[in-house]
Amino acid sequence: MTEKTSLELSLVLPGVTEAADACTGRLIGELQGRAGVEKAHIRTDDGGAVPQLCIHFDPEVIPLARIRELAKASGAALTARYGHKSWQTEGIGHQRRADTVAKTLLAAPGVLEATASPSGQVSVEFDRERTTEAGVLGELAKLGVKPSAKSAEPQHAGHGEPGHQHSEDEAGEHGHSHGDGGLLGPNSEMIFALTCGTLLGVGFGIEKLATGLPAWLPTSLYVLAYFFGGFYTLREALDNLRLKRFEIDTLMLVAAAGAAALGSWAEGALLLFLFSLGHALEHYAMGRAKRAIEALAELAPDTATVRRDGQAVEIPVEELVVGDVVLVRPNERLPADGFLVSGESSVNQAPVTGESMPVDKRPVVDAAAARSRPDTVEAVSRVFAGTINGSGAIEVEVTRRSSDSALARVVKMVSEAEARKSPTQRFTDKFEKIFVPAVLMLAFLLLFAWVVVDEPFRDSFYRAMAVLVAASPCALAIATPSAVLSGIARAARGGVLIKGGAPLEELGSLSAMAFDKTGTLTEGRPRITDVIPAEGVAEEELLTVAVSVESLSDHPLAAAIARDGRERIGSRVVPEAGALENLIGRGVKASFEGQPVWIGKAEMFGVDGVPKLGGFVEAAIARLREAGRTTMVVRLGDRDLGAIGLLDTPRAGAREALDRLRKLGIKRMIMISGDHKKVAEAVAKDVGLDEAWGDLMPEDKVTSIRKLRETTKVAMVGDGVNDAPAMANATVGIAMGAAGSDVALETADVALMADDLRHLPFAVGLSRHTRSVIRQNVFVSLGVVAILVPATIMGLGIGAAVAVHEGSTLLVVFNALRLLAYRSDE
Repeated sequence: MTEKTSLELSLVLPGVTEAADACTGRLIGELQGRAGVEKAHIRTDDGGAVPQLCIHFDPEVIPLARIRELAKASGAALTARYGHKSWQTEGIGHQRRADTVAKTLLAAPGVLEATASPSGQVSVEFDRERTTEAGVLGELAKLGVKPSAKSAEPQHAGHGEPGHQHSEDEAGEHGHSHGDGGLLGPNSEMIFALTCGTLLGVGFGIEKLATGLPAWLPTSLYVLAYFFGGFYTLREALDNLRLKRFEIDTLMLVAAAGAAALGSWAEGALLLFLFSLGHALEHYAMGRAKRAIEALAELAPDTATVRRDGQAVEIPVEELVVGDVVLVRPNERLPADGFLVSGESSVNQAPVTGESMPVDKRPVVDAAAARSRPDTVEAVSRVFAGTINGSGAIEVEVTRRSSDSALARVVKMVSEAEARKSPTQRFTDKFEKIFVPAVLMLAFLLLFAWVVVDEPFRDSFYRAMAVLVAASPCALAIATPSAVLSGIARAARGGVLIKGGAPLEELGSLSAMAFDKTGTLTEGRPRITDVIPAEGVAEEELLTVAVSVESLSDHPLAAAIARDGRERIGSRVVPEAGALENLIGRGVKASFEGQPVWIGKAEMFGVDGVPKLGGFVEAAIARLREAGRTTMVVRLGDRDLGAIGLLDTPRAGAREALDRLRKLGIKRMIMISGDHKKVAEAVAKDVGLDEAWGDLMPEDKVTSIRKLRETTKVAMVGDGVNDAPAMANATVGIAMGAAGSDVALETADVALMADDLRHLPFAVGLSRHTRSVIRQNVFVSLGVVAILVPATIMGLGIGAAVAVHEGSTLLVVFNALRLLAYRSDE
């Protein structure tokens, strides 16, 4: 909605004392590749102590809300100067009203960005030095728009200590309106429209059929019909005129007033009746898409049974705290995100992840470890709010408050995504800005047709008013937003979060996809297959050092070595390592019993001060790679301890998903991996890919994506953590398993809530179908205008013009609503 071209924005990095911090570099890497970001650089505050990341960006391309999400994922926070509020409101029922609300807010002092959707979602970014939340609410109140029921927006842990809360204003308000409010309740606009139609019908009947009644009676009924038919239209027109905008509602009022001036009260009342009825029906239809989103929020139960002081107590879900143990009976909905500590069951996760089959769940092995690092809990023990328990009673330890659950975050993000414009919508907005003045100019010229055509001024005036009606781009205004809203709502119901109209459209135009290997095309649960100690080194010593160091890391390969290695060495006590240093894309360095340890790829040795490998280990690495193994070398001090070979299992549904993507028109699919090329090629062959690029550092992945993007539109599919910079540089970034990962949920343009690649064809198919619906809607809306304008110039009346005009508006809305019933086998 914003018309500003750029904004200098500062973020603070809590807990970061150096500008070279890894999180800083990661955030810059993510932002630099984003379309719309002009520049990102580090600066310090006046005291020079706290680094700040300064971003220059175009809010029309990448909104401030998206910058905020990316900042959160990297542990940064917007400075306290910038506020963010989001409300579900009453008083917005169609796209033209949403546009008026957004542009009115943008005109208010201190408002940096404002978006509004026809479903009633309003989001505002503002400068606290110039305005306040109360000031923004005051502007909404002037428009007759008010927030509905309130609920807290989730808060997220920041960089530094776990649980650190950002000082920025994260607490938004969300509720779920079931109507528009209004003078007579949620159906006011429909009641007014039907009253207008009734008065019009009675007046017309009296005028044509009744005799002996006063001549002024039908006219009086027409005047009353004007009042009821024009009430909401006049309100919209006055709001637009205050903004110095002359738009569709204003055109309709001018045409109705012109008809009245000519004494054609019946035709003017018909125009207002059909226009107001079209608005009301559009409002009703958009309400269906809105309810599809509200249904997501209603999945979570209102109460939970908690074990406290040895007793089972039922409390509201809002009172649950992290660490509570919730008792979930068979067939109940889960009230919070967490992990199983007791009992086994199958859980229907479809409401959150879109998985069609229930998933078996079992308790965690080590509750203390799960409690300290909940993000590393395996999927088999992790559960989400709103999902449905099967036949077994289970106990779940809460890891997130109800306002911060995966379900709550999805509802919030879907609601805000509705208002983010697609490229087509931005084009139609610009087109309208040119088209409406052109229509007014044409109508003005037609007023003087009597000068060159032998007809009375009355006929010229009537024709000009009819052209105003015919040329009003009502259908064009709603063509794209209605499809975007329906598409995003349908995707969310299928376990796919699409963050706005731009990624929704772009996803459907892709011809290439790049996939990360670990955790995307493979299970992400590698296992040790080979242990090759160096000459003179015992296998037990090699594994003891490896287990000690890798226990400090949460990388999938490190977890595999720590888990399988501990099983191999049995009950032997493993000394603790320390001073872990992550050498991104290469390995790790640590300290073990006073000596330095390096564990990682063979390529990290012999460069940057790391000692070179001996010939025995180099030969072992070569053999393992020929066999398709991922390899890790272990070096302690000046001794090579040996090599470890690991194998990750390809995902069961990967080949099926890739085949379906080919049928959908994705012509080129490439695996990009940091693993050795031989390993990458072996995995690619297993899953059915023709191309595999290996030996890529994170920066090489970015370069590869940029190279691909020069020739085609490309998506990057990964886990949203290590692949974030590459995802940022792709046309669309797609993250898997987002239900269990805050970072994946924040960084991706498209997030597959389930850790299942088979949901990707559904997302691509839905996007292609949405693009088709948008094209159909734009074609219909422009086609009707192209036919009606010459027809009205040639003599078509106002009544017929407005009937066709409003019919086309409803047609594009109901065409868009077909997306709510989209099936992936279409």
